[in-house]
Amino acid sequence: MWTQIDAQISQAISHPFESRDRRSVGGGCINQGYQVSDGNLTFFVKLNQADQLEMFTAEALGLKQMAEAQAIRVPKPMCVGVAGNSAYIVLEWLELGRGSSQAWAELGRNLARMHQFQKSTAFGWERDNTIGSTPQKNPWTANWVDFFTQYRIGYQLELGHQNGGRFRNGDRLLEQIPELLANHTPKPSIVHGDLWSGNAAVTQSGEPVIFDPATYWGDREVDLAMTELFGGFPAEFYRGYDEIFAIDAGYHQRKKLYNLYHILNHFNLFGGGYESQANRMIDQLIL
Repeated sequence: MWTQIDAQISQAISHPFESRDRRSVGGGCINQGYQVSDGNLTFFVKLNQADQLEMFTAEALGLKQMAEAQAIRVPKPMCVGVAGNSAYIVLEWLELGRGSSQAWAELGRNLARMHQFQKSTAFGWERDNTIGSTPQKNPWTANWVDFFTQYRIGYQLELGHQNGGRFRNGDRLLEQIPELLANHTPKPSIVHGDLWSGNAAVTQSGEPVIFDPATYWGDREVDLAMTELFGGFPAEFYRGYDEIFAIDAGYHQRKKLYNLYHILNHFNLFGGGYESQANRMIDQLIL
């Protein structure tokens, strides 16, 4: 397997590469991660089952599209493929350090600049991808309310029912989303899509970086909302963001609805107490 991966890296960098040092590192909840080096160059390799190739292909495309905004650092994807029984993605290796207040403020400013990047006139993406290991549907949709209702909350509720979840007021919430998002007409922004604290960091040189995306064109506020889940980002991040792209006053009413998507997804991935958490959120949201 590693011989095949080394050959693909060699082709990608137009230089012979043979990984002499391979160390297991964190790869997130669903992947195996490795630091591989030939003594000169170092890369990050994520592995999963061979049938997960499309997940890595979409990740590489998402990183490239975020980089196209020329606003925020993301790891450069080198190559994607299948070796033996494993799918893999190879990314540039980034040495991560401890983030200062200034670095977190710069992360906020850079994310705001990425969100200001305008290229799409519709919501969705050119392909479906994944949120964690859950399929994420991204058909092009002209209206944000329709997109979020059907392909975010509606789809997660459907999966939740299939996984044995009981969401007593789920249908009622779906009917009310147009009212909950009334008078909110965002322009499509390229969003990270899975921006919790585990998917953002600062390099040893002090440069903010984001990774492991679930990219699509959506309301920029979905990224802001998720930064407040699972520990949250430092206050400097939000001040930095607001300097560049003012946060709308209505965001604070919408963020719970946007974060419901991730809590439902966590139920579909991990089960457990996420079902009751999602039901509490739904009850708080319905009018």
